[in-house]
Amino acid sequence: MTDLPFPIQPMLAKAVDAVPEPDSVPGGLVYEPKWDGFRAIVRIQDGTCEIGSRGSKMLTRYFPELVEALLGTLPARCVVDGEIVVRRGEPGAERLDWDALSQRIHPAESRVRLLAGRTPSSFVAFDLLALDDDLTGVPFSERRSALEGIGTSFSAPVHLSQVTHDVDLARRWLVEFEGAGLDGVVAKPLDAAYEPNKRRMLKVKHHRSADTVVLGYRVHKSGRGVGSLLLGLYDDDGELRTVGGISAFPDQRRLELVEELDADVLRNSDGEAELGETERSRFASARDVSYIRLQPRRVVEVRYDQMEGDRFRHTVQFDRWRPDREARSCTFSQLDLPAAYDLSEVLA
Repeated sequence: MTDLPFPIQPMLAKAVDAVPEPDSVPGGLVYEPKWDGFRAIVRIQDGTCEIGSRGSKMLTRYFPELVEALLGTLPARCVVDGEIVVRRGEPGAERLDWDALSQRIHPAESRVRLLAGRTPSSFVAFDLLALDDDLTGVPFSERRSALEGIGTSFSAPVHLSQVTHDVDLARRWLVEFEGAGLDGVVAKPLDAAYEPNKRRMLKVKHHRSADTVVLGYRVHKSGRGVGSLLLGLYDDDGELRTVGGISAFPDQRRLELVEELDADVLRNSDGEAELGETERSRFASARDVSYIRLQPRRVVEVRYDQMEGDRFRHTVQFDRWRPDREARSCTFSQLDLPAAYDLSEVLA
């Protein structure tokens, strides 16, 4: 028998502003929840399980408990596209936990084993790329049908992602499922073959805005201009807390920002800019975490999709300066928080 396709780059989705109508593409669309975890391609072959990430990095060693479950659940020869997630919360009030999931990528084997027991992962399957033979060339409608065929034997921690043809239900999912930690809704063309690394699907994510205080900036890695702005919000105790940053600036704009922010730079008695440090990431421990501190008086409106605890889940987008806003008015209370929704209802 020939080897099944692996590693393989997952098919991607391009962002759209709203859930599209089902007949907006030839052959129609079907909708499913957009999971907020690690994209993973799983291959079962010759009694072994391998898990590849979106960038084809091998994730297998980090999820030993999931390898065991997948070997016991999936067919003997298959390739499945899905998402690795970590669940947290009491029964009836579960949600996805991105922070716990991100901590699972650890170099120490002892730590990997510890976390496998402390924060066990789950796998949500949403596409079948091979079953004995390669299926990437057949339409998604056929791949989904085949996935549902093997999905009858799934049990936790392996799950089959639900789908719907009802656009109104998909629009409800976009609102309700965020309360369980999900990221939006994906629309998949029913007639589409699986095209690795191509944006053939459509995704709808949450779009929100917030007024934030600029705490400082990092110098761009080139040594010239602003690389990123550090942002903060005031909590109920009046403490200004770091919540994330903005980093996508064109070259010319980076240089302009240095001039714009110069009057806000905090300086010592010698006139030198004061430096601060953010927390060092264990994924990039050698990275320079210093930044130039600014007077916390400039307000910027940003666009964001969701929060993870008390920080923006992803890098936010610059919208506009808000000279009409007082920095002290930029509090956590302005944020639009989703109503809680039980993750087990999404996985049912």
